[in-house]
Amino acid sequence: MPAPATRTVLSFDYGLRRIGVAVGNTLTGTAEALATIDAFDGMPDWPAIGRCITDWHPAAVVVGVPYNMAGQNARLTTAALQFADQLGLRYKIEVHRVDERLSSREAEDDLRERRRSGSKTRRVRRGDVDREAARILLLQWLRAQPGETAR
Repeated sequence: MPAPATRTVLSFDYGLRRIGVAVGNTLTGTAEALATIDAFDGMPDWPAIGRCITDWHPAAVVVGVPYNMAGQNARLTTAALQFADQLGLRYKIEVHRVDERLSSREAEDDLRERRRSGSKTRRVRRGDVDREAARILLLQWLRAQPGETAR
């Protein structure tokens, strides 16, 4: 049986003011924080998102969907689901939704630890957290794919 083809995947951490973006691939199972795209009262900067799609040619995208700790819809759940639907329709691309509970907190903790250790030299900004949360979401999705091993 042939090995599956390597696929580039983009991840989006949707927010009303900012959308974190990360890129990764299915061969290495790795992801890196890429960019923060502005949103205006929940309206994404579609031209900036389009540039990410054009630049990276992803085979699929992953969108974080926020639920509360009980697994029920949170304040941004509907907006994030609509964003995911719009991505699929606008760019004719496969969209995967990932539960993003605690991803932003994990991103903040990770960035603060890097700052304390000296591997990150400047202070942690909100855009950093959004990009890092997108990276964490993408890693979560990559690790859940069949044939992937824990990294």
